[in-house]
Amino acid sequence: MAKTRKQKEKEVEKITQYFSEMKGAVFADFTHLSVSDMEDLRAKLREQGTKLKVVKKSLFNLVLKKDKNLKEIDDNLEVPGALSVAFGLEDEIAPARILSSFKKDHKKFEIWGGILDNKYLSKEEVLDLALLPSKEQLRGQVVCVIYGPVSGFVNVLSGNLRNLINVLKNISKENEGGDNA
Repeated sequence: MAKTRKQKEKEVEKITQYFSEMKGAVFADFTHLSVSDMEDLRAKLREQGTKLKVVKKSLFNLVLKKDKNLKEIDDNLEVPGALSVAFGLEDEIAPARILSSFKKDHKKFEIWGGILDNKYLSKEEVLDLALLPSKEQLRGQVVCVIYGPVSGFVNVLSGNLRNLINVLKNISKENEGGDNA
């Protein structure tokens, strides 16, 4: 059943809203996926705070014309008919990472490009972006870098204290042994 003009306008508004709220997005070809594969992909994306929207090219062009920040995408992205857009609403890299790993299991699934900081990314740039560690991993690495020197410093300081305690114990043992004789 064909969509009415009102339904199309609502869909354009929804997609425009996603573009305004997103931190990053990835465009992909979904046409060779089964329904169950699409549902699996949606579930993986949902876990990471990412939305997947399937959009007709004509409606997508309306969204691009509404937003001046997306003009570069309109100039670079060539899509035959429909496309899927994964919007990273919480993490910039999550859509690229998830779609890239999904592509490894589904050879016919194709990534076309993406957006980061309102700049168009080619397919290769999206795949490179997917290799970056997540925010949680980066935070963990920063904590380790900060914790390492502090931990070493504390060990050095406590080493002198331990040595002092050992010396005092030995002195007290010698004094106890001298009283018995």
